[in-house]
Amino acid sequence: MAEAMNVLYPIGDKLYVNLTNRCSCDCTFCLRNAADGAHGSDTLWLVREPSFEEVMAAFDDYAMEDVTEVVFCGYGEPTCAFDRLVAVARAVKERWGKPVRVNTNGQGSLICGRDIAPELEGVVDALSISLNTPDAARYLELTRSRFGEEAFPAMLDFARRARTYVPDVTLTTVATTLSPEEEQACQRLCDELGVRYRIRPWVD
Repeated sequence: MAEAMNVLYPIGDKLYVNLTNRCSCDCTFCLRNAADGAHGSDTLWLVREPSFEEVMAAFDDYAMEDVTEVVFCGYGEPTCAFDRLVAVARAVKERWGKPVRVNTNGQGSLICGRDIAPELEGVVDALSISLNTPDAARYLELTRSRFGEEAFPAMLDFARRARTYVPDVTLTTVATTLSPEEEQACQRLCDELGVRYRIRPWVD
């Protein structure tokens, strides 16, 4: 396995932040099980987790005036490095006024051992939470979360809580992986939670 410190990587006009390789899940479909890198990066595996200062220094290599959004999404679950995530997101908004999105498995409150939703207020503009399936048992089969049966209801509760503090909260599934009936069940679930539902491409 190759190792590098690819802390930031661009996709189009968006800049992605790779804070950690830790994750509470071992998803059967995870991209990192098949490749060391993605989106033009040879590897997104980190030698070690970057400090706040190292992350901020990495932004110097990019023309921030051309960046339309900063997205926390890499080869790990961003909320596993939650305090650094919040610090970097706050600095990004203060220095460049860029919108911030976090792509997450929604298990951050379990990971951190506290309700993290209020701490996102004014720091994160959008959350994209992987729903994967409307069925709790199937969710556990797919994600193999270390939190077991707690993971699915905690993810839904996080989405419900986060909508109070984050302007745009979206639950996502991947195109072609669910039946039309399952996608309709996902839409009903999102309607009940008061969040958006999005069917996204396999790589996003």
